[in-house]
Amino acid sequence: MEFTPNNPVIQLCMQGIQLEETENPEEGCKLFLQAWDKATNDFEKFLAAWFIGRCQVKVPDQLSWYETALEFALKADNDAVKGAFIALYSKIAQCYEELGDIDKAKKYHELALSSVNQPSDKGPFYHGTRADLDVGDLLTAGRTSNYQSELVMNHIYFTALVNGAGLAAALAKGDGAERVYIVEPSGSFEDDPNVTNKKFPGNPTRSYRTSEPLKIIGEITDWQKQTPEQLQQWQEKLAKNKGEIIN
Repeated sequence: MEFTPNNPVIQLCMQGIQLEETENPEEGCKLFLQAWDKATNDFEKFLAAWFIGRCQVKVPDQLSWYETALEFALKADNDAVKGAFIALYSKIAQCYEELGDIDKAKKYHELALSSVNQPSDKGPFYHGTRADLDVGDLLTAGRTSNYQSELVMNHIYFTALVNGAGLAAALAKGDGAERVYIVEPSGSFEDDPNVTNKKFPGNPTRSYRTSEPLKIIGEITDWQKQTPEQLQQWQEKLAKNKGEIIN
C-alpha cells in the first residue's frame, strides 16, 4: 500500500507521535492501540505494533509487540517496510539483552547487520520541482536546498510515490509551475536518511537520494494536489523544523 497521511491508521499514529512529543505518552499509546484496532492489512498492523511496542514500560511487553511488528513487516514484503528491518532486529536484540538471553540477542544483532543493503525499489521514480525541464535533461547534485538556503546539497532526491513528488514540487522554491518528472537513476542510490527510521519506521515515503545524475524520461501531470490550507500547514511545519539536514 502507499503511505498517505489520509489513511486513518497513519493519522492515529501521527496524532500519537504528537502527544509523545508534548510529553503525554500515555495518551499517545492509547491512539496507537486504536490504530491497531483499525488496521486492516499487514502494513498498517506493522506500523501500529511498532508504536505500541515503543511505548511499553515492561521489556517482555516491548519484545512481544516488536516481534508482532516484525511478523507483519515480513508479511507486508514491500519497499516501504524494508528499511525498518535494521531498527526492528536491533530493538528485539536489545530486549533479549535486557532479559538476559544472550544467544537470541546475538542472533538478532546479526540479522540487523545483514539487513544493511542497497534499496531494491524498482520504481517508477519521480522528482518534484518548479524547474522547466525536458526529456533527456539531467538533474544533478550541487544545488541549494529548498529548506535551508545556505546549504548546497551533495545529493539529488527522488521518490517512488508520485504524490510525494507532487508535494515536493509544491514546496519547491521559485515561481514556476509545479512539475513532477519521471526520472531514472544513473547510478546507485540509498534510502533518504532524513526520513528513514525517523518518526515512522522504515522508509514509508519511499524517498531516496543519489550523488549520480537523474535522467528525466517523462512527466506526470495528474497527482493529488495540496489544498491551500494543507500547503500552508506543510510550510509552517518546515518553518518550525530546525533539525539538521543529513547531507
